Amino acid sequence: MFTGIVQGVARVAAIEDREGLRRFELALPPGFDAELAIGASVASDGVCLTVTERPAPDRACFDVMAQTLRLTTLGQLALGDGLNVERAAKDGAEIGGHPLSGHVDASARISDIRHPDANNHVIRLALPAPWMRYVFAKGYVGVNGCSLTVAEAHREADGSGWFEVWLIPETLRMTTFVAKAVGDAVHIEIDRATQVVVDTVRDALAEQLGALAPLLEAWAQQQGMSLGGRLGQGRVEAPAAMAAIAKPD
Repeated sequence: MFTGIVQGVARVAAIEDREGLRRFELALPPGFDAELAIGASVASDGVCLTVTERPAPDRACFDVMAQTLRLTTLGQLALGDGLNVERAAKDGAEIGGHPLSGHVDASARISDIRHPDANNHVIRLALPAPWMRYVFAKGYVGVNGCSLTVAEAHREADGSGWFEVWLIPETLRMTTFVAKAVGDAVHIEIDRATQVVVDTVRDALAEQLGALAPLLEAWAQQQGMSLGGRLGQGRVEAPAAMAAIAKPD
């Protein structure tokens, strides 16, 4: 488990392609490798990787299988590129962010970057369906391994949408976000507690509504929305739809 508090930026020092995987040698931040053993877990841009070799002080190697290279941005890394890194949390560790597993759910694209003043850096991220159903304003989300608070969130009828995060100078100093540009992809790990609540409510409503589902689908189509043909697997959160139905004229 990780806390989402990035401990520094590692740099790609070497890349070696092997059968079925790619080995990365990372130059680690000063002091990061204290008692770092082979087999230890390190979140690298939010992806949980295992240390496979320690070639030198402040260096560690990680083997990344082909499937991970296809599903994440790690397959696009080049020499000198930076990654947010965090050691696995120990028992009793302070959870300064929120619990993260290091298992990436999706990739989001940076659609806008703003600087409203000297000390704030705002990034807007476009997230594909169905993941926006788990992102709420004032909630938590893991972005490239960094625990961030969602400032604003907007959902589209198809289940996609965008959300914004505001970054202070200390976050920019300790992470790679300062080097990101519009169009760049980042890893997203949703908050598991939020996912459990949302999915439980959706499944419960789908079970309880039963025969009412076709009527709700017809109403949704009149409103320009879609439930995907069957409630519980749809593209619009059922609680929001039901609240709209119950709202008086």
